[in-house]
Amino acid sequence: MAHTYEELKKKTVAEMREIAQGLDQEAVKGYTQLNKEHLLVVLCKALQIDTREHHQVIGLEKTKVKGQIRDLKKKREEAMAAHDHGRLKDIRHQIHRLKRKIHQATK
Repeated sequence: MAHTYEELKKKTVAEMREIAQGLDQEAVKGYTQLNKEHLLVVLCKALQIDTREHHQVIGLEKTKVKGQIRDLKKKREEAMAAHDHGRLKDIRHQIHRLKRKIHQATK
């Protein structure tokens, strides 16, 4: 049975130990002594599951927005060099808004 990181993370320690008991690998030796956090890492290694949680950006072209942020960062550097504080504030606000858009679209 294929497991995912999120699925394993939601299981109890007893359920995770049952899964480890069914595995005959060196990585899960001593599973009865491990707490949930360590057992999760060991199971993921044994089952070859990626331990990072992946997020999806929905309803937004992330690469396009990232390009806009890069352009604004160049303009920000120019404004800093010119000591234009009003323009600098506006650019920083735009960068912040774009980053918030990406964050809000992330699931």
